[in-house]
Amino acid sequence: MKSTLSLLSVTAAFLAFTSSFAARQSSPSPEPAAQGSAHKGKEQKPTAPGKEIGRGGEDVGKGVGKGSVDLGKGAAGSVGNLATGHPISAGASLGKGTAGFGKHAGVGTGKGAVKIGKGVGGEFKKVGRKIGGKNNKQD
Repeated sequence: MKSTLSLLSVTAAFLAFTSSFAARQSSPSPEPAAQGSAHKGKEQKPTAPGKEIGRGGEDVGKGVGKGSVDLGKGAAGSVGNLATGHPISAGASLGKGTAGFGKHAGVGTGKGAVKIGKGVGGEFKKVGRKIGGKNNKQD
């Protein structure tokens, strides 16, 4: 009984902590693919490096936000299962939420890191052009 009560209190504290992240999540933005379909025939300009870095940060934030929602749902489910006397189901719910958090946070961080890397590389390219000129080769 004592271990169930301590697990319940830890899960409740965990739920309170993760719900603060889920509350901060903004409303979902429109899909970029839906916006790009209007410009099928036109060739699009390359994205500016600063915007690419910003979109990378956005992807990281989206991934953590989605993961926090999964974590909160799993914690809430485990609290409900503990309250009704199902400790095994409570552990399963908490594990499921934690796995969802890891998946979404990992994917968002990976996508964001790629975009940030592309943006930083683009900045180096711009600086290199300014310093050495476009066709300045030394033989």
